[in-house]
Amino acid sequence: MTALTQQQAAYFAQTFERMVVNVSGAIMGKEHVVRLALTCLIAEGHLLLEDNPGTGKTVLAKAIANTVQGSHARIQFTPDLLPSDVTGVNIYDQKRQEFEFHEGPIFRSIVLADEINRASPKTQSALLEAMEERQVTIDGVTRSLGSPFMVIATQNPIEQAGTYRLPEAQLDRFLMKTSVGYPDHNATVALLADAANRDRAAGVPAAIGASAVSQLSAAADQVYADPAILGYISRIAEATREHPDVRLGLSVRGCLAYVRGAKAWAVAKGRPMVLPDDVKELAQPVLGHRLVLRAEAQFDGTRVEDVVEKILVDVPPPQQRGQF
Repeated sequence: MTALTQQQAAYFAQTFERMVVNVSGAIMGKEHVVRLALTCLIAEGHLLLEDNPGTGKTVLAKAIANTVQGSHARIQFTPDLLPSDVTGVNIYDQKRQEFEFHEGPIFRSIVLADEINRASPKTQSALLEAMEERQVTIDGVTRSLGSPFMVIATQNPIEQAGTYRLPEAQLDRFLMKTSVGYPDHNATVALLADAANRDRAAGVPAAIGASAVSQLSAAADQVYADPAILGYISRIAEATREHPDVRLGLSVRGCLAYVRGAKAWAVAKGRPMVLPDDVKELAQPVLGHRLVLRAEAQFDGTRVEDVVEKILVDVPPPQQRGQF
């Protein structure tokens, strides 16, 4: 694989920054969350948001879709939602005497799966299979979901009655987990001053074409990750599995996602190589939803965030290339 040049990395960073500014015009005061979301998009991953209602999750998804000239769909997950409501269904056309496929909302560039934990496990699995394979198979026919394709799923941290918790194997399919959160005082005042604008995402112009996302993803794949960096990520993974408070540590799938995310994060800063700081900065969003604490640790008040921070302290980063 040809390594990315410094000039190519600088162009990537300029394009990425233009996308960040574009999306931030709709969701104010949340630049870090926007960067994480766009990093997921470039790394061909998916994002899980655990957040309170009314914090701008739908606006974020629509703004990203408009930024890359892609399509957008919002699926409200409810207990009676069927897998076919997500993927689509074949309907018999009596006039033509043949079945005609009607696409579900999964056939969009950016799909917002709102309150995914309210749907049945069967429906959750239909969505998560599409996320993993980037295709759906209905009545023996496989259909590609195209590119770009990204799922932004949300979970409500309150009102857990009647919800179906996502199993660990399904959580592992999300590249990152974060939260939008409430805006700060200045951003809130600015939003209130523009209260007449009922659809802030609608005014977001296109920054790049949909085909350019695939080119950015290919460029991110060419970012150099030194063996010392790969060893660093491997040692972090081992530390999560051996930690006395952790019942389930970082999987191999999680390690691969970590590397892809770190490469996209690095080149978004104009660097053609991954540094230890990139690995550290993505530790919480990449590891937070993948680690499962032991019941005793949860009872004692231990948080996953604390475990991740402790692991980053205990596992020394490489100081130079080739150091393992």
